[in-house]
Amino acid sequence: MKYMTLQAMAEACHGVYIGNPEDIKKEAISITTDSRKAEQGGVFAAIKGERVDGHDFIPGVLEAGALCVISEKQPVTEQGNYIIVEDTVRALGAIAGYYRKQLAIPVVGITGSVGKTSTKEMVASVLSQKYRTLKTAGNFNNNLGLPLTIFRLTEEDEIAVLEMGISHFGEMHELAEIAKPDTCVITNIGQCHLEFLGDRDGVLRAKSEIFDFLPENGHVILNGEDDKLSAIQEVKGIRPVFFGFEKEDGIWADHVQAQGLNGISCRIHTPQGSFEVKIPIPGLHMVLNALAGTAVGLQYGLTLRQIQDGIESLQPVAGRFHIVQTDDYTIIDDCYNANPVSMKSSLLVLADALGRKVAILGDMGELGAKEQELHREVGSYAASLDIDRFLVVGPLAKNIADGILAEYPNADVVCYDSLQEILHDLDGQLQKGDTILVKASHFMHFEKLVEQLTGK
Repeated sequence: MKYMTLQAMAEACHGVYIGNPEDIKKEAISITTDSRKAEQGGVFAAIKGERVDGHDFIPGVLEAGALCVISEKQPVTEQGNYIIVEDTVRALGAIAGYYRKQLAIPVVGITGSVGKTSTKEMVASVLSQKYRTLKTAGNFNNNLGLPLTIFRLTEEDEIAVLEMGISHFGEMHELAEIAKPDTCVITNIGQCHLEFLGDRDGVLRAKSEIFDFLPENGHVILNGEDDKLSAIQEVKGIRPVFFGFEKEDGIWADHVQAQGLNGISCRIHTPQGSFEVKIPIPGLHMVLNALAGTAVGLQYGLTLRQIQDGIESLQPVAGRFHIVQTDDYTIIDDCYNANPVSMKSSLLVLADALGRKVAILGDMGELGAKEQELHREVGSYAASLDIDRFLVVGPLAKNIADGILAEYPNADVVCYDSLQEILHDLDGQLQKGDTILVKASHFMHFEKLVEQLTGK
């Protein structure tokens, strides 16, 4: 990691270096918070978690040859090098911010209430047609995951696509200070984290903190279909590029045709011309993701053909509308997270499938005081779709069942109190040939349902 000497790291995070004076000028080859991944010549940052305290692993890490540890506790022995800090997570953020500035590559920051990960994957797939692209892995999008992603950057990388997720005011400001995105993409302003942000106006204010460190020559790319985002006329003198389904948007799509679970096709229009494309993942929201990818690609000089190739080569991510075919079922694995907007979108795609359709739905978290009402609204929407059976799990999801039955009293709905209960009963509720949607917020651990359905 060029420029990442122990001295530079200590200065960046205002830490105190304790150790061999000759080592302070050495560059770390890596930084990790996982003691199992600590390597000779690398730096281990000790994080105190709810269950495990990383400080307990410091002796073993140093014995294995780590160059240094970042610690909130004073060393108990003279062995090894330490950077002593008050807060390890904040220290990593400061060090990552320093490292990001040393590498002169553009950064695309992506946030929004729904679709951050799928948009990140789309944008990275497009940009990789021209550039060596680093992207956020998994859900490493918070104040710990973002620095760890930045530490993966090398001099060989040409552009970075960073997902940025928050749930409280001020958090996006901190992430933006670390990442300093040159291009800011916001997917939408929805009903997420209302427990902490109050309402959609609060969500907009919190997400808009991504602009706090936008440079004068930066880019702002927004979803023109979102009423909150479409009202933004300029950011620091920069006029946003909008994408959507209307000609008034700078990047827009028409001739949208669902291809069942095989994907969705459309025609994308840009100031540079138009092109037909088939998106390999189904859902109308994927058209918006493709439009966002197109807008970013144009800002970075890609041709329309390169953008088309990037969209069509998109690969699904486990837990994010990943379609799994087994001998018995077609499974739509969308269990990583859920909110009212994403759940409605997934249900709509399920309704387009062939054969018998089963929706397994669980609780959605962090919806605030209106959580029961928002679950019932999802149920009312689900009742209007061509879906044969609903299996709902959890105390909040029972409101989904109430919403379904209020609209369609004869609907086939089965309620379960817990994940263990449905796991025990699951096989008896399904038929060979079913198409099954599995969706809930991450804390419901619906990945265990997917594992049982796939035999893994």
